[in-house]
Formats: sequence, C-alpha cells, structure tokens
Amino acid sequence: DKFATSIEAELAELAMAKTKFEVRMASNESESQWTSAGIDTGEYFLSPNVGEELRPLARIVSGGELSRVMLALKTLGAKDGMPGKTLIFDEVDAGIGGRVASVVGDKLAALGQRFQVLCITHLPQIAASGRTHFLIEKRVQGSRTVTDAQYLNDDERRTELARMLSGSQITPAGLEHASQLLKAN
Repeated sequence: DKFATSIEAELAELAMAKTKFEVRMASNESESQWTSAGIDTGEYFLSPNVGEELRPLARIVSGGELSRVMLALKTLGAKDGMPGKTLIFDEVDAGIGGRVASVVGDKLAALGQRFQVLCITHLPQIAASGRTHFLIEKRVQGSRTVTDAQYLNDDERRTELARMLSGSQITPAGLEHASQLLKAN
C-alpha cells in the first residue's frame, strides 16, 4: 500500500535500504474489545534484513532502528501535521555515520521548521543541523548522579562539535571541520 511504500522509501534514506514495512489491521468483532478509539487495531510489521520475514516492530527492532522508523513516520506525518508539537528523538544516530548522519540531520532540521525537535545525539553531523545546542553531561555528586544541561553559544558550539569530532583533545583540524559543518547547515 502507498503508506508502507512511503515508509520504506524514507527508511532507505536512513540506512535501512531494502527494509520491508507493513501495517496489519485487525477488527475486534467482540463488543467487549471495542474502545472509544474504535473496533480496529493496527500493528506495524518490519523486516529490516533481506530474506527475513516481516515481524512485529515492537518485538524485533534495536533502539537505533526504532528511532529511524519513528523519524520516517514523523517525517511523513509532518507533511500534513499541525505546527506546535514537540518531537523527541533519542538514539536516532545508533549504527549510522557519514552520509547517513547528514541525511538524518537534514530530515531533523526539516522537521524543525514545523515542530520543536529535541534530539539527543553523539554525532557532530546531526548536532550541527540543529538551531540550538545544549551540552548534556552526567556527573557524580556525593552519592548521586546529576545531569547538567548547558546552553552553548556559537563559539562553545563550535568547540563542542570539534570535541565530538576529535575526541577529548580539541585540534585545529577539528575546529576547522566543526566550522565547515556549521556553515553547511
């Protein structure tokens, strides 16, 4: 069907080429199963690997795959969606890098034109696509773990992207690459 084909096309752009997607509908004919949402239920089925059978999405996907399926669904939904909603993505970068990370960043930025998008990422290509950047750090304080969130200005953002690119030691090459990533977005 058209919806499944559209999802498969979105997933192909997100490093899930050849993924098969299907929505299976079932009617609850017993009146005891009827709800205010209706009598039909739907379940997403997915085959992320060639030669594998379609299986229930909720039972087979990794965190990264699930985030990319959600990104594909939200991208399609945003075409007709209403502004003013917040979309949250965590681990959308799991198992990807390079070109695919740039595609994911572009899709998130496009969603950001119509929605507030919160994305937790470890990839500089995705982080550079955002309009606002926060550094989130966990640390132990006494006997508790505390999470700090710090807004980054333009210079701090460039330095953080360089750290993400270079590791713990920030290099001139990392700073230059960070500048290029920010200019490209």
